[in-house]
Amino acid sequence: MKTRDETLGMWLGVLGVAIFAVTLPMTRLATGTQAAPQLSPWFVTLGRAALAGVLSVIFLLVTRSPRPQRVHWKPLGMAVLGNAIGYPLLLAYALRVVSASHAAVITALLPLVTAACAAWVLHQRARLGFWLCAIAGSALVVAFSVLRAQSHGGGFGFEWADVLLVGAVVAASLGYIYGAQVTPALGAERVICWVCAMALPVTLPGTLVLWPAQPVAASAWVGFVYVGVFSMWMGFFAWYRGLAMGGALRVSQTQLLQPFLSILAAVPLLGEPLDVVTLGFAAAVVATVVAGKKLSQPRAPLVAAAASR
Repeated sequence: MKTRDETLGMWLGVLGVAIFAVTLPMTRLATGTQAAPQLSPWFVTLGRAALAGVLSVIFLLVTRSPRPQRVHWKPLGMAVLGNAIGYPLLLAYALRVVSASHAAVITALLPLVTAACAAWVLHQRARLGFWLCAIAGSALVVAFSVLRAQSHGGGFGFEWADVLLVGAVVAASLGYIYGAQVTPALGAERVICWVCAMALPVTLPGTLVLWPAQPVAASAWVGFVYVGVFSMWMGFFAWYRGLAMGGALRVSQTQLLQPFLSILAAVPLLGEPLDVVTLGFAAAVVATVVAGKKLSQPRAPLVAAAASR
């Protein structure tokens, strides 16, 4: 029974990662480009959170979930700022400038940045090798950004979209960590529901005020509904449930698939070509994440390791 649950947990983790990976091309569909804009980044940000918030309220009422205690409100508020506002807003603005494939390379650093935030916020320690991998991954992202800027006639400078993407990664990481603080007390699914419900007093009026007056392509609405229902809400159900059933350390490795899945999804959805350089950098960044994950925990003592066998 335990093996079957672990296997199911792993597949739920893969499902969650696959849902999150499609967020990049779907967000670009929703916002459009600078040459052909569709929904505004602010509308996409507030609207997706409002849609997820309405679904969350229904879920919390149906399951008769208890209200969070006073000590839970601050971490939930930080999760609102990071996951409901900061990450989607910065991502939406960036994806009006750069391709989903480009964004996939930058956001591949999310597991390492999340670990760094955990060390800062939760005071978790990691070995030196882990931080060396983090530096190597960051250097690869910097090199990729410089090469892309140069190829577009921008010399060796960075594009503002790269700064926005880095900010999005930091915002998401902080949101994950603060949400993780209250997960043991509230339950995995209820954390994202309370985050979205708490944001409703801002996101719902904002969505109504920013509702587009001009015609918007049907594909943009499809992208908007996806990021609201799946990226902001349902994906977290599969992800957190998978972590609980299959073991967080083991299932978290499936997140390494995300940049590749994002690049692959952008091919049929956006018609973006498969770029060898982008794929190469994505593979290199993921390699640093793989190595960093292996070095993220201190080595178990030999006596304890032998006793666990």
